[in-house]
Amino acid sequence: MPRLALLLLIPCFALGQGRNGSLSAPATAFLQSLDARQQAQAHFKMEDSSRYNWHFVPPTQAHRDGLPLLDMNAAQQEKCMALLKAFLSEQGYAKAKGIMSLEDILKVLEPDNPSRIPGNYFVTIYGEPAKDKVWAWKFSGHHLALNYTIVDGKLAFSPFFFGSNPDIVKEGPRKGEQILKDEEDLGFRLVNGLDKEQLGKAKIALTAYNDIQTSNAPHAPELKEEGIEASALRTDQLMMVKQLIQTYLSSMVPWLAEARMKRILDEDLRTVRFAWAGGLVAGEGHYYRIQGKSFLIEFDNTQTNANHIHSVWRDMKDGDYGIDLIKEHYREAHKN
Repeated sequence: MPRLALLLLIPCFALGQGRNGSLSAPATAFLQSLDARQQAQAHFKMEDSSRYNWHFVPPTQAHRDGLPLLDMNAAQQEKCMALLKAFLSEQGYAKAKGIMSLEDILKVLEPDNPSRIPGNYFVTIYGEPAKDKVWAWKFSGHHLALNYTIVDGKLAFSPFFFGSNPDIVKEGPRKGEQILKDEEDLGFRLVNGLDKEQLGKAKIALTAYNDIQTSNAPHAPELKEEGIEASALRTDQLMMVKQLIQTYLSSMVPWLAEARMKRILDEDLRTVRFAWAGGLVAGEGHYYRIQGKSFLIEFDNTQTNANHIHSVWRDMKDGDYGIDLIKEHYREAHKN
């Protein structure tokens, strides 16, 4: 069995039941709550190519497949949120809800902008969760793109995108709120803790990129290996890299976050690269990425006077959309 499969099996026992059932039950409950018209919007075959379409701009600017929250009644919305909660940690779920709630703020700030539609988030399910060994689902809207693939009870979670506009709420009753605070603050702590020689290696551009470099590509392109390798960092700095990675993983369900961090440590944390572009203080456009053998994290805060975050986790090679797990599933099926 491949190393990844072994790692993903380890935390399974902590759930007290097979993961396939614990993951499929809320998806099945949600589907069963829909009428025929809604089913046609929300439910696709696993082979449907729309599974690989994802974006993070408002749905008015880039089409989403699926059923929007706006077209669900209260009971259906509750089941949709139960599905989302089952695939995120408590912290990740709170961030997702916070990101969605920022649409209410943008609606007030930009009342004439037709893209500011609170609740315009879409759910799409692929395959039959109750009986298929391979199925998937996604949740997508402005600044949220969560793509999940379940293969024999194992879970792939990328592409995984969180964004925030505004990054820091500047006025009103929610003044000071910052949903992706740790992702930003830890990045600043790490880059500003580098000495002059280390910073010279880490900084790859004086001006930050205007967005994440992998954009919404269906499969993450290989980026040039740039920045400082973790082997050139002090122990305390290396631990900060680990802490930053854990910040992103902390939005995942705990057993999955644990398995992914174990995989990264087994691959050797010291081979991970940290790269920075742009300013070194809040208010100046800035970008960073953490690049390992099997994963890529990108963070960009340049838009809206550097008060608008885009961040993403990508699994490299065949990791996005669980392609590696699906290949292994069919190899085993053919062998049997």
